[in-house]
Amino acid sequence: MKILQLDNVTKKFGGLTAVNDVSFAIEEGEISAIIGPNGAGKTTLFNLISGFLPPTSGTVLFEGQPITNLPVAVVAARGLVRTFQLVQLFPELTALGNVRVGAHLQSTGGVWSALLRGRSARAQAAAVDADAHNLLEFVGLGGRADVLATELTYGQQRLLEVARALATRPKLLLLDEPAAGLNREETDHLAKVIGEIVKRQITVLIIEHDMSLVMKIASKVIVIDFGKKIAEGTPSEVQKDPDVLDAYLGGVDYV
Repeated sequence: MKILQLDNVTKKFGGLTAVNDVSFAIEEGEISAIIGPNGAGKTTLFNLISGFLPPTSGTVLFEGQPITNLPVAVVAARGLVRTFQLVQLFPELTALGNVRVGAHLQSTGGVWSALLRGRSARAQAAAVDADAHNLLEFVGLGGRADVLATELTYGQQRLLEVARALATRPKLLLLDEPAAGLNREETDHLAKVIGEIVKRQITVLIIEHDMSLVMKIASKVIVIDFGKKIAEGTPSEVQKDPDVLDAYLGGVDYV
């Protein structure tokens, strides 16, 4: 089943075409990757998919329904959630507090319920805390719950972003360069976490420059260059595509 589909999506900024007539589909329950050189339009594409930017033309479908031009919060509430290329945490909150914030999309009861702290609100708060602790444990931060986000290492902050996104209970998780700035050990751990995410019936789409990570975990790779899709296929197919080798991999055949 196709969980995400782009049909002829284009984004223009004045005279610049950042995304040019891009079409592809993402299958439910898989890990897919978008790769391409710096400035190829990958993050703009993520912004179009997640509702942070409206397309100039074309359609984005999520679970078969158009989400083009819907507000970001509505898109996220439907189950399409993203992280960002630059870490965006709440620095004044602990790791646990950051994950709690992610749970607000699933909360009920409204402001008055929260202020009055009735039985339902207390039960919901306890459930959110338990879920947040479980998610921190899941990504490998179980012992860092009470540490301020700013006191975590960069690699831990990346994992915290993933945990916060998971707290929204997404159906499709978009990860924008999750391995950026990580060492090999941290990247290997991230690969394991992403693999476990898919086992939870969450589809994953990543933008990533670390080709070893992409080739290790992705079942489909989409290659973007100058805003256009130039290739799509399995990692083994893409790494041998002459257009990809020329445009992105510099003529080096990754094996």
